[in-house]
Amino acid sequence: MAVPVSQMWTVATYVLRQKIARRKRYPLVLMLEPLFRCNLACAGCGKIQYPAHILKKDLSPEECFKAVDECGAPMVSIPGGEPLMHPQIDKIVEGLVARKKYIYLCTNALLLKEKLHLFKPSKYLSFSVHMDGQKEHHDFSVCREGEFDIALEGIRAAIEAGFRVTTNTTLFDGADPNSVRQFFDEMMEVGVESMMVSPGYSYDKAPDQKHFMGRARTRRLFRAMMSNRKKTWRFNQSPLFLEYLMGKRTYNCTPWGMPTYNLFGWQKPCYLLQDGYAESYKELMETTEWDGYGTQSGNPQCANCMVHCGYEPSSVDDTFGSLRGFVDTVKATFSLYPDKDALADLKQPVRPVYSYNPLVQIGASSSENVAVADESRA
Repeated sequence: MAVPVSQMWTVATYVLRQKIARRKRYPLVLMLEPLFRCNLACAGCGKIQYPAHILKKDLSPEECFKAVDECGAPMVSIPGGEPLMHPQIDKIVEGLVARKKYIYLCTNALLLKEKLHLFKPSKYLSFSVHMDGQKEHHDFSVCREGEFDIALEGIRAAIEAGFRVTTNTTLFDGADPNSVRQFFDEMMEVGVESMMVSPGYSYDKAPDQKHFMGRARTRRLFRAMMSNRKKTWRFNQSPLFLEYLMGKRTYNCTPWGMPTYNLFGWQKPCYLLQDGYAESYKELMETTEWDGYGTQSGNPQCANCMVHCGYEPSSVDDTFGSLRGFVDTVKATFSLYPDKDALADLKQPVRPVYSYNPLVQIGASSSENVAVADESRA
């Protein structure tokens, strides 16, 4: 099973309560960023390109708990930066587990094996390991050789210790659907609970701006990759969101579904864009011009975005918004999506738009951010 029954029940009853209360906008997952520093410098990341004095800062456990209580979402995702570099990450997780929040601690797993002793296995805690495909592609994407093997070692150690482990994969222009499908097989064989996959988003601060896919290329990739799927694959995502990525559905963005709290406060409007900050969750909801975001708005910043933090809440809302949505979700859960045309696409050569221009590589020795990260880790 992709997620525990208790988690599915918690989320389902929560969403139904919002529907009964006729709340149009409600949070599904809180994106809690307790720090920005990291021990990697990935070319597609927009979170570590801050000056050194910002990268040295952390949210306190108390600040994290206040944000979680204020928001009220049943699930909390802890990205970064690298959360395992936070000196009190164990206290943060302990406090969220006590609140019975379902936590996805997002990590590159470089520190996972050595930090496992800080945590206790719980149905409320899952290590969501960032894996961008098979070994060669992953190491190239994160700009460090050997990282795939270290992450895999951390995954195995966590599974053996009884922890829930999932993976999250971000795909860019040039991704080979055949390789990604093989990667799905590898992760299932390792024993991870489930997988999450999403197209990348062109952060303004990301060093590499040329490898983010447009909507048409995203749909073609996901149709080839996710059609004719194997029964063994388990995804930690809404089935309707995956259909959206495959081009089978159309959704408007619901950026309030995954609000973000970080060092600067409540980020407007979402995890991916920085159009100001609010001091409270109430202020975020009441002062953000929500109609100005999403592909339906005409906002050029949103033109090519199909990322889960904007559109997965839309699909979850669809599931519980009508009997048709629920029935479609049940059907999608068990469908393998046979598609002859998608099989034919798997035989086509991968031709990225920028095939002549590989991903930007960032040398750790010349990166101030990585130097700060290493200093903080020491």
